[in-house]
Amino acid sequence: MNILLLGSGGRECAIAWKLRQSPLCSDLYIAPGNAGTAQYGTNLALSLTDFDAIKRTCLEKNIHILFPGGEDTLVAGIYDYFTHDPELEHIIIPGPSKAGAQLEGSKAFAKQFMQRHNIPTAAYAEFDEKSFESGLAYLRQHSLPVVLKADGLAAGKGVIIAQTTEEATNAFKSMIKDAQFGDAGKKVVIEEFLTGIELSVFVLTDGDNYVRLPEAKDYKRIGEGDTGLNTGGMGAISPVPFADAGFMQKVTDQIIDPTIKGLKEENITYDGFIFFGLINVNGDPFVIEYNCRMGDPETEVVMPRLDSDLVMLIVKMGQGKLDEVTAQHSTKAAGTVMLVSEGYPGTYPKGKVMSGLDQAKGSLLFHAGTTQKDNDVLTNGGRVLAITSYGDNIRDALEQSYQNAEKIQYEGKYYRKDIGYEFF
Repeated sequence: MNILLLGSGGRECAIAWKLRQSPLCSDLYIAPGNAGTAQYGTNLALSLTDFDAIKRTCLEKNIHILFPGGEDTLVAGIYDYFTHDPELEHIIIPGPSKAGAQLEGSKAFAKQFMQRHNIPTAAYAEFDEKSFESGLAYLRQHSLPVVLKADGLAAGKGVIIAQTTEEATNAFKSMIKDAQFGDAGKKVVIEEFLTGIELSVFVLTDGDNYVRLPEAKDYKRIGEGDTGLNTGGMGAISPVPFADAGFMQKVTDQIIDPTIKGLKEENITYDGFIFFGLINVNGDPFVIEYNCRMGDPETEVVMPRLDSDLVMLIVKMGQGKLDEVTAQHSTKAAGTVMLVSEGYPGTYPKGKVMSGLDQAKGSLLFHAGTTQKDNDVLTNGGRVLAITSYGDNIRDALEQSYQNAEKIQYEGKYYRKDIGYEFF
């Protein structure tokens, strides 16, 4: 089968690595890809929102599976574009319809959906320009800390945890009045702050059935001890120590099953991945957010721990037969350490020459923000490289990743040295 994977980050590099292992995978194309994805297939210069160009490429390359890596393409409706076109409707897309992608595309929609289906989540209220004064009044009487979320997609930056009422009201004004996050912040969801440890759970569904992939925990803050600004993710681990059989049964019964059932009841077409961003509050799982695709950098530990053939799972999804298979999880642990550019998540330089990649042994190197120029690999983003290792436990896996993090060099390299810290 010929496959076109859309995206250019560490997530897509890990997915490309996994797809390439399948005997079902013939030609693999990645658009636009990076220096790492070029090891597994052919990079193509394509815009992720130019659906007409994606269509032409799919027809030219005889594509059987179109795999949207990130959320933007899905929220923009690529599933609907393909399934409503007679020339494209045969192509399998592991991703939801535009209506299904609202689970990620609109925080307000997701919260309303959870309320309708009794899925545990933080108490909330939503406000916009018309209800601005009511929102201010709501914040003034709200317990602290309080969470403010831009309703739409804001590249992972639209969530603010305010410690004071003044900070909360200023953030609210910045979102609604000053358009801090553009159209994404025209509506703001305000919710209670939940205390606990977060984790990410992933399923692949055909709308009726699903298989659960390995769970993971990522680390968003730039600084050690989970301090500083939020990033796209500084590292990840899998499995998650507290996610034992009892806890995961609660996740299944209280969250996954009601979500799949709710989508079907509401006639929302959803074939693809659901990312459940969860928090463990005194042994009970609550949903913080949904995503309509795999997470990053969680994918960089999930794919290595997925022993099943990913292409086979996607084909079964396309046939509506996921009840015929299971997703096998490796007994090994995996730990990812993300190398980033100096200044990230603020402004950062690009074009720094990388060295030592060939010296890193015993780890998987998933490129995130890199590009190839002549014989050099150059930095080309805030998050540059995900170093993933296996181990008998999380500590051993991370130790191997840290050893290789020292060997890889470029000007301004930074990484967190405490991934997984709360479990040691």
